[in-house]
Amino acid sequence: MSRSRIYAGTILLCGFLVGYGMFLYKPIADRFPFVLGLDLAGGTQLLYQADVSSLQATDVGDSMTALRDVIERRVNVFGVSEPLVQVEKNSFLAAKRQERLIVELPGVTDIEKAVAMIGDTPLLEFKLLRPDVKEMSKSQVASSSPNDLFVSTGLTGAYLKRASLQFVQQGVTEPTVSLEFNKEGAELFAKITREHKGEVLAIFLDGEPISTPVIRDEIESGTAVISGGFTPVEARELARDLNFGALPVPIELIATQTIDASLGRVALKDGILAGMWGLALVALFLVFWYRLPGFLAAFSLALYAIVMLVLFKLIPVTITAAGIAGFVLSIGMAVDANILIFERMKEERKKGVSLDEAIGAGFDRAWFSIRDANISSTITAIILFWFGTPMVKGFALTLGIGVFVSMLTAISISRTFLFAIRPKGNGKIAHFLFGSGLKN
Repeated sequence: MSRSRIYAGTILLCGFLVGYGMFLYKPIADRFPFVLGLDLAGGTQLLYQADVSSLQATDVGDSMTALRDVIERRVNVFGVSEPLVQVEKNSFLAAKRQERLIVELPGVTDIEKAVAMIGDTPLLEFKLLRPDVKEMSKSQVASSSPNDLFVSTGLTGAYLKRASLQFVQQGVTEPTVSLEFNKEGAELFAKITREHKGEVLAIFLDGEPISTPVIRDEIESGTAVISGGFTPVEARELARDLNFGALPVPIELIATQTIDASLGRVALKDGILAGMWGLALVALFLVFWYRLPGFLAAFSLALYAIVMLVLFKLIPVTITAAGIAGFVLSIGMAVDANILIFERMKEERKKGVSLDEAIGAGFDRAWFSIRDANISSTITAIILFWFGTPMVKGFALTLGIGVFVSMLTAISISRTFLFAIRPKGNGKIAHFLFGSGLKN
């Protein structure tokens, strides 16, 4: 048995096993489900604008990343399926830089509920009593707000590593919240407690003082305790909320969009139909115009579709309407390579060379054109993914994956099968099977 036939049999077997395992064997299919985007699954999109006016330009990027992580943790705790939280990139052509955060919540169509999921995370701050407060009269103190009596130390919930509920025995059991700061926060806390011994270090939550302890000694451990007369439930909820994280920058909700699940199902159905019709029509054209090579190209195209869907499951790729469009477009691009190869084969056949030589020369001569076309398409996909909006990114990702997989199917699989089942000699059968369109 020839080597090409062994390769072809191996490809057939692998294709069958992969297709059977991923699409017919239910436990595997359940383990790797397709991830649908907001436009297909339905849900809510929230657009927030961050106020970074108080930050240095060099700190904006890190703050927006921290903001995304905080919001993502808050959303995940509510069990929303496949939430997407991402920073919207500014166009390099934009005159004014605007920092925005996009939150997509599939399956959530109640905007009020969606906004409540994000909510306002508690703002935890440590503030020192102003030195001149002692010189103020009682009436001045009474007329001043707590924020006017204290000054910020720079230590906030942004430096918090974790918060936990503890019970302290002081005559009666009192629930408290223990705070553990990260490395930077621990260093800042040690500096504050070292330089301000004997002073009041108030703990503010959402602008209100909840505890006003006096610094007795330097605390190097990076831990603090909040005791504000909490009930066990209040202390547990405070620890939970602080673990969600304090927002590093203020945000404002500026736009909302709700997509009904029924509209998403229609879009998904139409997208699948478009893909099936695209595959079928392209396959019919290939078989009609290129006969046996066209049939093998159509078979390779079917394997291409299977490989793409398997990759969508395993990566996983979030499938959107734009992503389906990129997938359908990549089907046409996958065929382009086969057409280039087959046309080169026809040119070689006209020269009177043998069938084996024509097949080999067709692939060799078409390779450089295929390579250059796919490189340019890949560069385009990378640029779209890097600078595009979330919708454009979905299109770019499926297009880029399609370009890569199409090279595999067009060059390797089609070539293997052509050499495996080509007819011997240059007789009438070979002439008919390798003819073109209405011409024999």
